[in-house]
This record gives sequence, structure tokens and C-alpha cells, in this order.
Amino acid sequence: EVQLVESGGGLVQAGGSLRLSCVASGFTFDDYAIGWYRQAPGKEREGVSCISNRDGSTYYVESVKGRFTISSDNAKNTVYLQIHSLKPKDTAVHYCAAENVFYSSSWPNVDGMDYWGKGTLVTVST
Repeated sequence: EVQLVESGGGLVQAGGSLRLSCVASGFTFDDYAIGWYRQAPGKEREGVSCISNRDGSTYYVESVKGRFTISSDNAKNTVYLQIHSLKPKDTAVHYCAAENVFYSSSWPNVDGMDYWGKGTLVTVST
């Protein structure tokens, strides 16, 4: 059974930091890219960062560069998203999603990702 399980969300004050985790199981981790997405209340889901477990390439949308760092521990089948200098606009449910790198490259698009987690909520207070 394929699973992606996010954790690490919570309530944090503006300016603080969080590290989100995405633990994967049920597929060949090294053959996949893992993308992080977020969905704020009333807004569409958007991709924020992605890492290829095949070659370690990392990608960020412009709006999060410098504050977000994505990394992967292939031995633990886990991808992390470190977020610094949190802002109230970062309040959102954060999801991880997986896509086989041999077949397509969908991130930052939502459509085309093969598997999704259920998300972890990040709330940033002023």
C-alpha cells in the first residue's frame, strides 16, 4: 500500500521556523520526485518545492526561495521541508506528493502527481 504521511505542522509565531516531514512507503523511493504543496484557506493548491530522489535536484517557486529548504534522506524514505521566517501568509495545509521521474515531470502542477499525503496544517500567528 502506498502511503505518504506528513508531519511537523503546528501553530507558530511569525518569524519562527518549522520542519515538515514526509515519510513515504509502498513504492521505490529513489525513482520518485517528492513535491511539497500548500493550500491556504479559500485558495488553490500550489507547489512550493520539489526534490528528485533520483539525482537530488531541488526546485523552488520564486516566492519561497531563501526561506524554504527541501532535503531528502533516502535511507529513511523521508523528505523534509525546512521553513524559516514564517509569515502569516504561510498559513496553509501543506501536502507532499510523489511522481515517478521516469514518466513525467508535473511539479509545480497539481495534476499528474501519482500519490498524495493527507497534509499537515501550518498556522502562523502574528
